Amino acid sequence: MKCKTLHKKLIFFLEGDLPENEANEMKAHLAECESCAAFAEDMQKTLGIIQIEKSPEVNPFFYTRLKARMENEEVKVKQRVGFPVWEKVLQPAFFSLLLLAGIYTGIKIGQPATSEKNQNIFAETELVPFLNEMETEPLETFLME
Repeated sequence: MKCKTLHKKLIFFLEGDLPENEANEMKAHLAECESCAAFAEDMQKTLGIIQIEKSPEVNPFFYTRLKARMENEEVKVKQRVGFPVWEKVLQPAFFSLLLLAGIYTGIKIGQPATSEKNQNIFAETELVPFLNEMETEPLETFLME
């Protein structure tokens, strides 16, 4: 058996999931090959650690504390009398108003200011004719005279 094949089937071998003939071949290879035997030993230690961590010790008072905490939560829920109105009606209404205020502000920010429009119109109607004297007096007329 090749080392690569052994490495692929090693976990199944260590867990005892291989058929007898393949398990016997792997045992023979592990007896001959020192590197594969060392690898199998490391793998066995790793699987042992995983098995220990899988089943931790359960604290006997864990369920008692959990049950007491759950009962305290039920009492706290029953004590909250005035909050359902806030949670079911006022909170959504408040956030809806906040959303509408945000949308309105966004629309106002997105619109151009009216004073800029007036300045642009003033610049086009009042200043352009003075800056562009050629429109008021054509060049041909000026040169002909």
